[in-house]
Amino acid sequence: MTEKIVAALSTFIIGVISSGGYLGVLLLMAIESACTPLPSEIIMPFAGYLVYTGRFNLYLVATAGALGCNLGSALAYWVGAKGGRPLVERFGRYVLLSVRDLDRVHHFFHHYGQITVLVGRLLPVVRAFIALPAGIGKMPQLRFHIYTFIGSWPWCFALAWIGMKLGQRWDTDPRLKHALHRFDAIILIFGVIAVAWFIRSHWRQRMRAQSA
Repeated sequence: MTEKIVAALSTFIIGVISSGGYLGVLLLMAIESACTPLPSEIIMPFAGYLVYTGRFNLYLVATAGALGCNLGSALAYWVGAKGGRPLVERFGRYVLLSVRDLDRVHHFFHHYGQITVLVGRLLPVVRAFIALPAGIGKMPQLRFHIYTFIGSWPWCFALAWIGMKLGQRWDTDPRLKHALHRFDAIILIFGVIAVAWFIRSHWRQRMRAQSA
């Protein structure tokens, strides 16, 4: 099942980049950064493969990816900043979010906002969701976007560089494709586990609150 999901995502990503070029990379990374776990671990290596073929420039690919991260983050940040507390207070119980969670986020970003965004952009899975709590925590938007770009560019560059270096072996070594599919599957599984843990812990909190 996981392999089918990875294959479908790969087909979609390859199609968008092949037809859209740098703009396709930008749009896909924007989707990835808008609280949507579309894996950059597939997007950027394939863009790097096209660097190997001569279609793309490595530095421009990394820049397009980082700009896409800023574009997608702008939407997620705005949702968090504009609808954060009222949204959680009114509708949070339907998605197992509480005002207590919101208070924690606000406190955390008040003290550690800059480093959280910078480091979070270098972490798989976390990077896709970091913008929403940054908006809820009212991190200054200009600073948020500066750190988003600074944190995203080396991530995009590294993944594209890996794709470029592995490009020569892509069609000659079937073990390479298998290894990359396994890596992407691990990322997806990790995301599912994280969501399951979140739901389980918050459901227990809700049950305890109702029984108190």
